[in-house]
Amino acid sequence: MVWSLLKILVFVLVVIGVTFGVIQLLETSGDVRISIANTERTLTPLVALVGLIALLAIFWVALKVLSLLVAIFRFLNGDETAISRYFDRSRERKGFEALADGLTALASGEGHTAMAKAARAEKYLKRPELTNLIAAQAAEQTGDTRKAQEVYKNLLTDERTRFVGVRGIMKQKLAEGDTDTALKLAEKAFALKPKHEETQDVLLKLQAGNQDWAGARKTLNAKLKYGALPRDVHKRRDAVLAVSEAKEVVAEGNTIEAREAAIEANRLSPDLIPAAIMAARGYIAQGKGRYAGRVLKKAWDVQPHPELAATFAEIAADETPQARIKRFQSLVKSTKDHDETKMLMAELNIAAEDFPAAKRALGDLLDRDPTARVLTIMAAIARGTGDDDAVVRGWLAKALVAPRGPQWVCDNCQQVHGTWEPVCSNCKSFDTLSWRVPAHSDAPAISGAEMLPLIVGAIEDKSDADMTEAQPTDADGSEQADTVQAAAGVVEAEAAPADATVEAKT
Repeated sequence: MVWSLLKILVFVLVVIGVTFGVIQLLETSGDVRISIANTERTLTPLVALVGLIALLAIFWVALKVLSLLVAIFRFLNGDETAISRYFDRSRERKGFEALADGLTALASGEGHTAMAKAARAEKYLKRPELTNLIAAQAAEQTGDTRKAQEVYKNLLTDERTRFVGVRGIMKQKLAEGDTDTALKLAEKAFALKPKHEETQDVLLKLQAGNQDWAGARKTLNAKLKYGALPRDVHKRRDAVLAVSEAKEVVAEGNTIEAREAAIEANRLSPDLIPAAIMAARGYIAQGKGRYAGRVLKKAWDVQPHPELAATFAEIAADETPQARIKRFQSLVKSTKDHDETKMLMAELNIAAEDFPAAKRALGDLLDRDPTARVLTIMAAIARGTGDDDAVVRGWLAKALVAPRGPQWVCDNCQQVHGTWEPVCSNCKSFDTLSWRVPAHSDAPAISGAEMLPLIVGAIEDKSDADMTEAQPTDADGSEQADTVQAAAGVVEAEAAPADATVEAKT
């Protein structure tokens, strides 16, 4: 509307200006004399101006006629398209001008103007492979998805623009949440342009989300082949896919294949905790405890983790608590100052009923980082040293509201996961879970291995259920207090000898 009013205003100003100029010429005194050879003409200023304009017009027409004669001459000499090119030249000029205006409008965010210019360019050029590209992007810019999809389908008919059409429809399906169709389109786009990095990323994400681990590994190898992924990152992500593939093999009951897949995953990335655990359990099943220990120690040195310790305990399930403490020294000797090592050694000493040593093993953790697991260990120590029930209940009450410590957290969306997964269940990002403290301190305790993983054994399920389900429902917190008392009662009534609890856990 504003543009139309502006054009009308410009037209009115031009008319006023021309009228004013004509009036000035009519009122101007004097003549214009033109002398050619022996002929002389005297003209008024207005007539002289009109004559000049007419002369320029004649000159322009003469050039056009000359160009036409040249085209006819070329046609007569065998150039069959000379005359058609002559008449198309003007149309091409107008078409390319409209195309340039469309690109400018698209870059400026004027989607409707860009679509109009694209239509005008198509009228003159008859080049849909050019004009449809602008029309499709302009339609998306204005939110006209139906028009955009129509244009993308038109692009599929031309070999030169087929990839753009497939990619455009794929992005629309992703926006609609139709991941099955988007996966098929991503595979088609990848087949057309395997070097296209964005298509590689989309296909990899969709394949991982669909648990097509074999297909995802092929896509990952293509990213490495075409230089879209560093080799070290490729090894890590290939290991993630390999361990995911191994889990499926385990679910299918193919034990031998599962062991081989897990060992291969661990070879690709020795510091990947799930791969190390699967590979170690594969060795344990073969009776190769020494190899299992090596795998677990290599992963532990990079990132101490309670599940690694639990798997290390499985290597010798029948050993005494004292023998276990001695054997675990080889696992933790290079990480003695790590918090996970301190909690682990405290748990092992509790199992051996050496409660003063357990408290010493915690070091300054109680003051520096009193997590739920640390406070629960303190409750067990208090119970073992014969403290009053009130003291034990106090530690358990603190554990209910204490931070939960490291958990599996998505680096992309910060979602907390109970177990490691190759794909985040919230944002669907691939290989973004890391073992760390969540950004939000109120994250729920969902790690199955975080509270006394080597101690409580048979009573773990019951006590954990009582503790995690307890939530204050009234102002005085009476329900929480009752739950703390119940949890303390479970510890008191069901506490088993250390040897029995360790055996139950392992």
